[in-house]
Amino acid sequence: MAKTVADQLIAQLIEAGVHRIYGIVGDSLNPIVDAVRRTGGSAKGGIDWIHVRHEEAAAFAASAYAQLTGELAVCAGSCGPGNLHLINGLYDAHRSGAPVLAIASQIPSVEIGSSYFQETHPERLFVECSNYCELVSTAAQAPRVVNSAIRHATGLGGVAVVALPGDIAELEAVGTAPLFTPTGRPTIVPDAAGVAALAAAINDAKTVAIFAGAGVEGAHDEVIAFAERIAAPIGHSLRGKQWIQYDNPLDVGMTGLLGYGAAHAGIHDADLVILLGTDFPYEQFLPDAKEAVIAQIDADASHLGRRTSVAHPVHGDVLPTLAALTPLVAEKTDRGFLDKTVARHHKLLTSVVGKYTDVDTLTPIHPEYAASVLDEVLADDAIITADTGMSNVWQARYITPNGKRRIIGSFLHGSMANALPQSIGAQFAYPDRQVVTMSGDGGLSMLMGELLTVMTYRLPVKIVVFNNSTLGLVKLEMFVDGYPDFGVDVPSVDYAAVANALGIFAQRVEDPQELRGALERAFAHNGPALVDVVTDPLALSLPAAISLDQVKGFSLAMSKLVLNGGVGEAVQMVRSNIRHVPGL
Repeated sequence: MAKTVADQLIAQLIEAGVHRIYGIVGDSLNPIVDAVRRTGGSAKGGIDWIHVRHEEAAAFAASAYAQLTGELAVCAGSCGPGNLHLINGLYDAHRSGAPVLAIASQIPSVEIGSSYFQETHPERLFVECSNYCELVSTAAQAPRVVNSAIRHATGLGGVAVVALPGDIAELEAVGTAPLFTPTGRPTIVPDAAGVAALAAAINDAKTVAIFAGAGVEGAHDEVIAFAERIAAPIGHSLRGKQWIQYDNPLDVGMTGLLGYGAAHAGIHDADLVILLGTDFPYEQFLPDAKEAVIAQIDADASHLGRRTSVAHPVHGDVLPTLAALTPLVAEKTDRGFLDKTVARHHKLLTSVVGKYTDVDTLTPIHPEYAASVLDEVLADDAIITADTGMSNVWQARYITPNGKRRIIGSFLHGSMANALPQSIGAQFAYPDRQVVTMSGDGGLSMLMGELLTVMTYRLPVKIVVFNNSTLGLVKLEMFVDGYPDFGVDVPSVDYAAVANALGIFAQRVEDPQELRGALERAFAHNGPALVDVVTDPLALSLPAAISLDQVKGFSLAMSKLVLNGGVGEAVQMVRSNIRHVPGL
């Protein structure tokens, strides 16, 4: 039987299948850390303590582990500043539906409410980024709160937070913890009337397009078979890319700011558009409900119709919904719209995105070329994390899914500095798989201390830095809004030298013809490795569809840049980006 509340909590986590806790030791958290020590580590059936350098990284690492495995992951922070540092990573985990439990230790219980040193109220602070957030006030209450937290995190998907004062954690345990037996995920079967109404709308429509999101996971073949039957091109969101793009003859790319190909045109030209398992948030990239009939299928009823007006909402998982829907729709024999859209997609891939794969002599290195070479060198089952920003763009456009690779990022929260800490959780989850980061220099520099974590545990993570000495996506946002870029450029840093100083195998690449060899050497290295790729700071990204307002904004910003004496930079920017403009 557990001796203390802390022992009892750790025993409950072990029973729930937890193998490690990511965090930083300290003060009020010490009883928990000591209880972890006494388990003997995962090799002896206990829990490992993974010492990160910033608690934000602990939350990102736990989130990545949970997203990739579907299993409960745990992070922890000491009272006050310690657990406050968790919050950004927990927001990302919660929005991603990752089952993460956060232990937020608290000041001595008798001091709560007295403006004590480091006093905060985690049971209030973490409410918005969790499904469950409770303060443990007595030893008898503790096991039930911990059990409820585990149930909420694993059952609902998302974050649960247990706030635990250090003095309560040291108390003698009371009673027996509730038994935890995990349950499987239920299948949501749609209402028959809603399915029948959608089938009738599909049969009435001359042309149909599908826009697929992360909800199509596990339904790859069924979605394609359904699309074939109704002659519908399939576009996808960033989160849907890895589940539907591969082995898909009907694929027409991705829409949105990171988009490419004919997806935007496809879903805007169809009479009926089916939003399939997606809660795509950017209304400006969705078709106007006044011009097209919009249907939506989603396992979460709260997603239905919240981005655009939906004429045919269907609440259900994708697989059972398609199983019910497919027999009710007539096969469409006119494939003109489908063939035209697919042909346009192929043309765009070769005339726009593809143009950047042949610049193997230009310096600075084009980031698109670097991403293309990286894609060719990656293992078939690699896990690729990407920082929010331009690295995210190149991941979206150039990393090829194949049904085995996994891509993750801060896709819903949009945080910087996520790629490196996510790779830590990913490598612990799959120690024998290749884990590669696509790190921006801006993102890497924010949580660069985690290079020490990677080195400490000898994690064979491969860190590829797209080093353009600027915040590239912010630069683009400024130009699109009509502002000249300001405050986005930073001094050049040799991240290979930094990594080498830490004992990490690292190379700096400035010549594009040396890139492939550098990546191959890094990937062959037995241990952590970093490749610092110096890329063109003026290479930006434009979406597949550009509005007149965006063109005006970019032109205005360029004019301001010239008037402020930056004519040379303006000319170079045009040279670096002219092939981004669709049709050129």
